[in-house]
Amino acid sequence: MANRQIARDLRVNPVTIDRHISRLARQCMLFHRKVIRSMKRLDTIIIDGFESFEFSQYFPFQHHVAVEAETGFFVSFSDSELRRKGRMTPSQKLRRSELEKRLGRPDPRAIEKDIHLLLEDALTGLRYAIVRSDDHWAYPLAIKKLNVNITHLVTKSRERRTTRNPLWEVNLLDLLIRHSQANHKRETISWSKRRQASSEKLAIFLVWKNYIKKRREKRGKDTPAMLKGLMTHPLRVEDILSERLFRTKTQLPPRWAEYYDRLVKTRALSINRTHNLKYAY
Repeated sequence: MANRQIARDLRVNPVTIDRHISRLARQCMLFHRKVIRSMKRLDTIIIDGFESFEFSQYFPFQHHVAVEAETGFFVSFSDSELRRKGRMTPSQKLRRSELEKRLGRPDPRAIEKDIHLLLEDALTGLRYAIVRSDDHWAYPLAIKKLNVNITHLVTKSRERRTTRNPLWEVNLLDLLIRHSQANHKRETISWSKRRQASSEKLAIFLVWKNYIKKRREKRGKDTPAMLKGLMTHPLRVEDILSERLFRTKTQLPPRWAEYYDRLVKTRALSINRTHNLKYAY
């Protein structure tokens, strides 16, 4: 549901929903990072990006995700601002030019930089890894900058997205994100107003998928975290919220630190509130 729909259903102010989602996201970020400190070596990592937009279609962005091939464990994510592309009318091109002149143009190498940060986080401490991806031009450039010996296996993006596809787990993750979150559905009116808020919802989704949801609905009882040896049973919401976690006691990678402090800004908005309270989560 969209935030305003949730507010109507619960009969509260929409701002209350925004604040609770943000607070829950911070708890989920710290929870995930606390758990994976004891995580065993990752096998094969699959990376991909799915596109959405914030504020309006003139401000597209891409979430980059990393998932383990063997267990479906959702390891981490990052995001990149994009320039609007595709077929546009002359008036739309003019509008894009006006916005870029006033607000600035996204970094054309943003995907390369943010994929590098994503892999740097996911492969911390490893000397060798296998990375699967589609044939996006930015992926090899990002991988070259890593201090890890990587075997990069490329699958053409036009290959059928069945269970036999080497990228099946990340394709399934993309589908599940679009299915589960109203702001990423096709032709929606519930799009994200801020990239920061989209990342917060994705952090909540990550914890739900890894620790609460079964990997396969029709067979087996294991969650991805159980298959990874991080948990012995599926968790409940109460388990995620049973302990207050503190930012000062949990190390976050640079990109997630920005999400936690709400430093990701939406160009189209003049006000972007940050999280800088001293006695809050």
